[in-house]
Amino acid sequence: MPDKQRLPDWHIQAILETLERMYPNARPELHFTNPYETLVATMLSAQSTDVQVNKVTPAVFRDFPTVEDMAATTPEVLYPYVRSCGFASKATNIVLAAREIMSRFDGRVPDTLEDLTSLRGVGRKTANVVLANAFGVPAMAVDTHVFRVANRLGLAHAGNVAKTEQQLMAAIPRALWNKAHHWLIFHGRRVCRAQRPLCADCQLLNLCQNPVYPRTSPGD
Repeated sequence: MPDKQRLPDWHIQAILETLERMYPNARPELHFTNPYETLVATMLSAQSTDVQVNKVTPAVFRDFPTVEDMAATTPEVLYPYVRSCGFASKATNIVLAAREIMSRFDGRVPDTLEDLTSLRGVGRKTANVVLANAFGVPAMAVDTHVFRVANRLGLAHAGNVAKTEQQLMAAIPRALWNKAHHWLIFHGRRVCRAQRPLCADCQLLNLCQNPVYPRTSPGD
């Protein structure tokens, strides 16, 4: 991001402090208890909702409780469990990723970006979610909510997810990456929605660089 486009440090800090006040308990809304469950739930969440994923994963984790169990099944067996989360390719990717984990990583979900993204069906966003939430590694996972909110607020000025990730990592202190990811998601789901965002009620309106609805003056 060119320097002339980057917000001043005080402006970035004000945004982050406001987000933290708004969402002090922001956390993953997917349900998981270990790296394997984190990976499966996150893979299922692509183009689906956390609510829907949370409906199907209890049965998935009951019947396939370990990487070894998942690797031993087939996409055809898994698909009925996850059909409501979208494409049949998700079942294929999850099973094949589990088999790769067994054969290449001794049955342990890898804890580096390079190794995670080498797995079938695991992109950079999914890998970053796993790193942050399963291993506590600072990472900036950019989903549709993070992309939208970051670019509206002016924390990023990018036309794609990859550049948004780079710009957010440059703008936000590394120690806050994991928290900021959740703050931005919570804000995107609750206020800065894709359709009909609640700009008039947003505590960040006066800091926002690209409000969907114009600001009003105190006298309006």
